[in-house]
Amino acid sequence: MGRLEGRSAVITGAASGIGRAAAKLFAAEGARVVCVDRAETVADTAKAITEAGGKALALTGDAADEAFVASYVKRAVDDHGGLDVLWANAGVSGGWVPMQEQDAAHWAEIVRINLIGHFLALKHAAPIMVAAGKGSIIMTASVAGIRSGAGGMPYSASKAGVISLAQTSANELYGTGVRVNAICPGLIETGMTKPVYDQARARGTEEKIGQLNPLTRGGEPIEIANMGLFLASDEASYVNGQFIAVDGGLSSSHPVVRRKR
Repeated sequence: MGRLEGRSAVITGAASGIGRAAAKLFAAEGARVVCVDRAETVADTAKAITEAGGKALALTGDAADEAFVASYVKRAVDDHGGLDVLWANAGVSGGWVPMQEQDAAHWAEIVRINLIGHFLALKHAAPIMVAAGKGSIIMTASVAGIRSGAGGMPYSASKAGVISLAQTSANELYGTGVRVNAICPGLIETGMTKPVYDQARARGTEEKIGQLNPLTRGGEPIEIANMGLFLASDEASYVNGQFIAVDGGLSSSHPVVRRKR
């Protein structure tokens, strides 16, 4: 029997990277998965799951649009009999934009997707879980939300907000049996970080990727998915309101390579 046998899960940002790895892993562990993303390729994630013998459906839409969020929660309940796990993972980086070139619209869009989208997922999933007396809500934050040096200003601020959201909502849900935690990935090879990896490979410096962390390497999406599986499972029954770095040890120190102006 899998660690999530018989459970219903929603994972946003499931078209690629961490979200796709998590959806496939959760399904392999017995969960019925709703795969959510704005990219049409989220259908490929669900197809891979069903071809492997699992149960999944794909929904396409904006993870920060409240009507769409409400609809994917409803589909999980209607099609899969409830909602036991929700992983709010969808996010954007916004790139590295000099401060004087940033504007309110740039900030607003990053915060809308990375933080407000997570709040809306929490808002609509929590009542289902509270009624059941249990559930696990997972949010993807970032080491960039812990301290400077791992992302642009609006991205880092939005991810710091996710950490705070996980902490405050865990306490808002006091006594309900619903757990809320955030994962803070380090440098992971995903679509978001593809430019970093592509540039390093083009320069012939791929071996330097991840050199600032004690493991001296970048991470893989499955390594974040494994942490999510732990948090979703009964093995994490006493883990609540935490932000957990999965970063090769990067956040254990303060290593920063200053960007050239």
